[in-house]
Amino acid sequence: MPLIKQHISKSIEQDQRKRERDCTSLELQLSDPSSAARRWAARDLISCPEATGALVLQLQQEDDSSVREIILTTLTQLGDELAVASLVGYLRSEDVALRNEAIEAMKLLPDEVAPIMGKLLIDPDPDVRISAVNILESLRHRQVEEWLTKVIEEDPHVNVCATAVDLLGEVGTTSAQEALEKLKTRFPDEPYISFAADLALKRIRST
Repeated sequence: MPLIKQHISKSIEQDQRKRERDCTSLELQLSDPSSAARRWAARDLISCPEATGALVLQLQQEDDSSVREIILTTLTQLGDELAVASLVGYLRSEDVALRNEAIEAMKLLPDEVAPIMGKLLIDPDPDVRISAVNILESLRHRQVEEWLTKVIEEDPHVNVCATAVDLLGEVGTTSAQEALEKLKTRFPDEPYISFAADLALKRIRST
């Protein structure tokens, strides 16, 4: 019985994909009442570079998490200027899930995100700066240590620095030692900052 049910479900999804597969039709299908149809459309739009705008628009109103995940995946594959700018915009979203999904998506775009990382790390909103540091966690880029060092040297917000020093403890080298020592004097009344900085220094000196 379960096999029959699985076969029926698969057939339904396949039927929902039996529409025209040209880019215009796929964009229209993004607003289909069926979440399965929207998923197929979002997945297939990877072959339509001009579809970024439609995907961004749908993401702003999409309430199905599985569809949002596919849209974000497609946006990261397209990776154009509009896609990156939209992901940056989601870092300001009140929707925590969408904000976290945007962070994960941006981690997959090191070359595209790198040129704007400097601006993100000095954004007026400390939550955006924290999100930027979280993106650096998996951003394979040669400037990661440099960016993190600058954060702990200059950022006035203790939570931003705490997030940065945690990551610096994983990726930092001897180049970060002076900044880590100074960080403890910048926030003398914050025990966690001293603890995290000492932990990072210990790891660096033992490698």
